Amino acid sequence: MDVLVERDGLAGRLTLNRPKALNSLTHDMLRALRSALDTWATDDTVATVVLTGAGERGLCAGADIRAMHDDAKAGGAGFRQFFRDEYLLNELISHYPKPYVAVMDGITMGGGVGVSAHGSLRIVTERSTVAMPETRIGLVPDVGGSRLLAHAPGELGTHIALTAGSMTAADALHCGFADHFVPAAALPDLLAGLARRPAAEAVAAHATAVPASELAAQHGWIDQCYAAGTVEEILERLDDSGVPEAKQAAEEIRGKSPTALKVTLAALRLARGHRSLAETLEQEYRISCAALDGHDLVEGIRAQVVDKDRDPHWRPATLAAVGDDEVRRYFAPAPGGGLGIG
Repeated sequence: MDVLVERDGLAGRLTLNRPKALNSLTHDMLRALRSALDTWATDDTVATVVLTGAGERGLCAGADIRAMHDDAKAGGAGFRQFFRDEYLLNELISHYPKPYVAVMDGITMGGGVGVSAHGSLRIVTERSTVAMPETRIGLVPDVGGSRLLAHAPGELGTHIALTAGSMTAADALHCGFADHFVPAAALPDLLAGLARRPAAEAVAAHATAVPASELAAQHGWIDQCYAAGTVEEILERLDDSGVPEAKQAAEEIRGKSPTALKVTLAALRLARGHRSLAETLEQEYRISCAALDGHDLVEGIRAQVVDKDRDPHWRPATLAAVGDDEVRRYFAPAPGGGLGIG
């Protein structure tokens, strides 16, 4: 079973169980998670839901992007439904009626963020690496990630989104992607505690202090550079800042899909004004459906995962060639309508 659904005392345990694929999400896994959550929502014997990942490498590396690549080449119908079900699951998690404890140990990226970072108690460890790396494959941060990034302090979220950068445990706590730090060695005791006592008490008994965020320490140049209104101006400011980390960020951004970069910046700016996660998920659904119809998503996955040549040929190839009309296309109503939640 790719999702283990078990009872452990007061806790309902959900374990993503594809360790060889770093627990990447399939459509059947989304359905299994939804089914368990719907059942446990009205089960008075389940006090807490706990999400973990099998294996030693991480909670979840995101969606099965090789399957996404193949489906997009065939027209994208399967992944339009995948995105619909995934985003509706993200919304359910955000207002789940019981404590939802997500153990974000190890790699937690993309879709893995979607099934964890909207929970009520989000745990990171010293092994955690949290990221929304979608621009690397010609996509835009989704699963509610654009809302989380938009509401990170200052312009940290913009920096993370455009560079496809990773967060340490301390960064994730600072940026609002997590709530508590628990040493990895204490996780077995934490899980045992969640089976016996209220979730908040169990977490508090094992949570410890975490070192200061290194990303937060760089907020000065990040806020100044990424406050610009366009990706082109952001790159100019990064180049002119005289800060080595800023120049490195500019190099990283220039390797990403120009279209995805411009759509990402627009999406984050709009998400800042959204009233709810549901509104952001509706926007992300439109964007993801448009990406399935475009060139860069298939090409980005080909370069990163299929052929692994790390040499994507984006189309258009430059930021200057990505016009406003092309960006607006990603925000147009999705075929078949939206999610119906925002």
